[in-house]
Amino acid sequence: MTLLAGCTPAAIAIPTEQMMESGSWWTRNVVYYFSLMLDTFAEWFGGQYALAILVLTIIVRTIILPLMIKQYKNTKAMQALQPEMKKIREKFKDDPKLQQEEMMKLYQTNQVNPLAGCLPLIVQMPIFIALYNSIYTNANIRGNVEMGIPESTFFWLKLGEADPYYILPIIAALTTYIQSKMMAAQQPMVGPMKGLMYIFPVLIFVMALNFPAALPLYWIYSNIYTIIQNYFMYARSPKPIVDAVPISLGKVNKTSGKGPKPRGKGKEARGK
Repeated sequence: MTLLAGCTPAAIAIPTEQMMESGSWWTRNVVYYFSLMLDTFAEWFGGQYALAILVLTIIVRTIILPLMIKQYKNTKAMQALQPEMKKIREKFKDDPKLQQEEMMKLYQTNQVNPLAGCLPLIVQMPIFIALYNSIYTNANIRGNVEMGIPESTFFWLKLGEADPYYILPIIAALTTYIQSKMMAAQQPMVGPMKGLMYIFPVLIFVMALNFPAALPLYWIYSNIYTIIQNYFMYARSPKPIVDAVPISLGKVNKTSGKGPKPRGKGKEARGK
């Protein structure tokens, strides 16, 4: 939640050009350029920062889309290996070291990296924090009374203030829940992880109640993009046939010889 909150950005909104004079390396070299893009896009839409946030969100999400596709493929591969992994755990349950070695052999044989799912999160988190900071600190969005800069508006919203009608917090929480539900349908969760599917939308709702409207608006844009992305990745793709994955345990994948033998074409068969 600390990362989602943007590592507690400065509460005072400043003009984009002043960010270059900031004592923070992060603000000077990263947040400044995101804020500059927001100002540029807003000029294209006649000063509408709500549309500028939408464009920048789409650009950022599209840039990291290859990483999400890679994560998706790795997730599918891990799902297909679950029966094999279960057999390894059962066979070597008394020898954790050997169990780990067999697991690594299974990953190498099937060219699967169990840590690949973390890579997109690690890469995209700084991008999202910078985008978050640029929205939070941009004076043209939040306004600055001392400098005479009015805050940006969008329909009934003042983007620098919390939504007085709680519409954005509700939509942000709802889209977060839908997104989590779609992911859980493909990656079944148990125990505490399952509870996060319900707790996370509530946390988003609580934070959105207090944050400037521009931030839950960004969450909504991002959630909608992710929902559409997950629909084409997960909902429309066929589920993997896990029984078809070969077992990588020596002779385990060979015919055991047990069970009924195939009937040959003998005299009795031909007589029938």
